[in-house]
Amino acid sequence: MSHPHPVADPLAFKANAKQTLADAALRQSFRGAMDYLTDKRAAQFPDRPAFERLRALGENIRKHALARLPELLEQLETRLAANGVIVHWAEDPAQANQIFLHIARRHDARRMVKGKSMVSEEIELNHRMAEHDIACVETDMGEYILQLDGDRPSHIIMPAIHKTKADVSRIFAEHLPHEPYTEDVSELIAIGRRALRDEFRNAKIGVSGVNFLVAQTGSLVLVENEGNGRLATSVPDVHIAITGIEKVIERLEHVAPLFTLLTRSATGQAVTTYLNIISGPRRPGEKDGPKEVHLILLDNGRAQAYREANFRATLQCIRCGACMNHCPVYARVGGLSYGTTYPGPIGSIISPHLMNLATTRDLPTASSLCGACGEVCPVGIPIPNLLMRLREAGRHAEPPAGQQQRLKGQGTARSGPEVLAWKAWRVLYSHAVLYRAFAWMASRLRAFTPRRQAGWTHSRSPLRPARRSLREQWSKRAAVRR
Repeated sequence: MSHPHPVADPLAFKANAKQTLADAALRQSFRGAMDYLTDKRAAQFPDRPAFERLRALGENIRKHALARLPELLEQLETRLAANGVIVHWAEDPAQANQIFLHIARRHDARRMVKGKSMVSEEIELNHRMAEHDIACVETDMGEYILQLDGDRPSHIIMPAIHKTKADVSRIFAEHLPHEPYTEDVSELIAIGRRALRDEFRNAKIGVSGVNFLVAQTGSLVLVENEGNGRLATSVPDVHIAITGIEKVIERLEHVAPLFTLLTRSATGQAVTTYLNIISGPRRPGEKDGPKEVHLILLDNGRAQAYREANFRATLQCIRCGACMNHCPVYARVGGLSYGTTYPGPIGSIISPHLMNLATTRDLPTASSLCGACGEVCPVGIPIPNLLMRLREAGRHAEPPAGQQQRLKGQGTARSGPEVLAWKAWRVLYSHAVLYRAFAWMASRLRAFTPRRQAGWTHSRSPLRPARRSLREQWSKRAAVRR
């Protein structure tokens, strides 16, 4: 069964969510997938105190790295250069794509193979390279399925989680017609692997993301299950890794606890199949590996979150997706509804920095504030608190107390009618005579209360004044007693 794809626009979140909620089959499939993931994670953390100790360690490692971020990035660059890795800095997606294009043209590359990388999705690498007749082929099975179907990832760990087995069979039948039609999952995986095998052999450039950057050793750490990441970073002559500046940690021994938290929180595995540590290009005497390694460090709004102490915790994220799996909103509306690279609770707090509050103003409100996301976060990000701070920032043109600078798009969530409503409220509640007159009028005219009250009545009963105000009832009761 094929489903329409919501538009990739965070301003269309409400319309996208409404469209998804109307699809009962998609909702049931998505709910089942979320329940499966949450159960697997719970099985990996049966001992709550042990989990809390491990989480505290992971949180401290990430906070320690962020507290020294500029220093560690400089150390990382020095170590990588000593290891033979070429480091590039990109302020925004345009610069990052220009670096990719320059490297591809220098090597006369018309084809790239790419392991799963959310940052490459963030800069729309595939589309930007296609504009210059350079094919960027996804090799993660989920991403490959979506690329064939012209779709987008709906989850940062399992990008094609919104696709059913029948969807995948249809997609392969349409785009790989030489392969036999099947709905057997194992055979579908084999078909995908056969189609991708020659891509690894023929591509001049392999692209990957990075899970952790180790400043001490100048190492790129990649976690994966399918082996495509290892092929993409070792078979082509050139390897280009791209990641955000926040992924750096200080020491190699810091990888182990973060790796444990990441794999168990993301897929419910004690360990993943592959843990790749790349510290440079192929050296003399080695039989495999790229001849040239590049690392692109992307800012794209991360420095804004870093500058503000109130928002810096956003950058602790290790991209496990646990907050999405446990979020009652995400589990019902799906990842595509958000219209952003990073959906769910983590997307709602990081996208306003990457894209600005003007275009993402509805996302911080896409939460019931139940606290599940903060409770399961393996590195202790206070997501509910950050959502509240972003809601406040969206409605105040000037930085609230404790915030040093304006965020991009700050105050744009506040509408003209809302401003007028709060001004009227302030006047009414500041003058006793006006307040009493308003209460008297509202109670007498309650029959004319509108049934539709903007966004309030989308999911709630309409507000209706009481027949008599509390003050009137109390005065009447006191008179009777006398």
